[in-house]
Amino acid sequence: MRKLVLASMAATLALLPAQAMAQGYTPGELSADQRDFRDLFEELVETDTTLSKGSCTLAAERMAGRLRKAGFTDDQLTLFATAEAPREGGLVAVYPGTSDTLKPLLAIAHIDVVEAKREDWERDPFTLVEEDGYLYARGVADDKAMAAGLVDTLIRFRKAGYRPQRTVKVALTCGEETNGAFNGVEWLVNNRRELIDAEFAINEGGGGTADETGKVVEQTIQVGEKIFANYVLTFTNPGGHSSVPRPDNAITQLAEALVKIGAHRFPLEFNETNRTYFRVAGAGRGDAIGDAMVALAEDPTNAEAEAVVNADPFLHSNLRTTCVATMLEAGHARNALAQRAQANVNCRIFPGNSIESVGEELARIVGDEGLAITILEPRRPAPPQPPMDERILGPARALVERYFPGVPLVPVMSNGYTDSTFLTATGIPSYGVPGGWGDPDGNGVHGLNERISAASLYVGRDFLFDLVKALANPD
Repeated sequence: MRKLVLASMAATLALLPAQAMAQGYTPGELSADQRDFRDLFEELVETDTTLSKGSCTLAAERMAGRLRKAGFTDDQLTLFATAEAPREGGLVAVYPGTSDTLKPLLAIAHIDVVEAKREDWERDPFTLVEEDGYLYARGVADDKAMAAGLVDTLIRFRKAGYRPQRTVKVALTCGEETNGAFNGVEWLVNNRRELIDAEFAINEGGGGTADETGKVVEQTIQVGEKIFANYVLTFTNPGGHSSVPRPDNAITQLAEALVKIGAHRFPLEFNETNRTYFRVAGAGRGDAIGDAMVALAEDPTNAEAEAVVNADPFLHSNLRTTCVATMLEAGHARNALAQRAQANVNCRIFPGNSIESVGEELARIVGDEGLAITILEPRRPAPPQPPMDERILGPARALVERYFPGVPLVPVMSNGYTDSTFLTATGIPSYGVPGGWGDPDGNGVHGLNERISAASLYVGRDFLFDLVKALANPD
């Protein structure tokens, strides 16, 4: 048995990135403070925070208990929830700084997770399991590693008696994973702005990418993101007996409309973030797509370069608004003409375009007067693009060079959505930070058997600590 254990550890060490070992993480040899962090992380992960049966409120209370034990006072901790959503509460913790003139730094992380069914998973999704250098459970990567890292950072500050220049605020919130559910960041912006007011914020959205050997080859910092909207497309018809078809068939009309939308390519658009990404990431790829990325950033009218880039789904989407059908509903009987046919079309909208204008474009694309389009609520705000601020990018770049020598830090605009939308829209520019990393297959985020490598967890924890420290001390 001992030989098997040693062989397993040797295999893990062989695959472990040199960057991780250089930062003081070795499998099976956790330091005392790493063990404390792992205990905190385990408690957070094993607190079910799904919308259906979990409780973000309980998770927030447990994290507040950790902070109280470390010496935080009640006036530095604000637990919040509403009568309408009592299990979807959150926590704001405030660590005072020394400056009377510098505005605070806000760090946020969502603690709600995507639903997970035990019968679908290989392991219990709400029991933290460590196997072969990975930790498995729902939320380990999205987003409880960052949430636990932020709580751990405040505890380490308190234990060391550290006094940053900026006040550091940490908000753990619910609602990021479910559109239409109570959203903690949105509630704080609208009801307790003074609790989270800050010069700028950091959030999820950035991070590293490892290759097949586990080596980190890229780190990104998110500077801006698309907004999203859902449009319900509806065709109606008087209906009738299926033995007497008529030309204005609701199902046929809807099908034709969706084909047109699926074939439509919205115009290519660049802003400072994705243009920089195409230049820097493209130059680092060393392949035909990379060359095309650079060429397109220099000349957006280069049709040949665009054709090459569009072969990559992420890059294609990063350049434009995209709309895709996600749900269908039609008909009421097998032997009757459909009286109604509906589809949900989900659009990810490039910054600077309004939800309403995209709805108008969908109507133009379909070109059928019988089409009715309804924009589903709630509608997310459309924030301006955050600036490429060297007060944030500079320290992040320096830490990436220290932790991952030779690995570039690349600004990226997200094709998806985070709670940064609410902050940036209200005047607190928010950035998704680098540090931890994922594998090329996505680590099961939002899917089955979600996992994070132990190396990413522990090195990412230290990176986050150093980044918060650097951002809170601009001098």
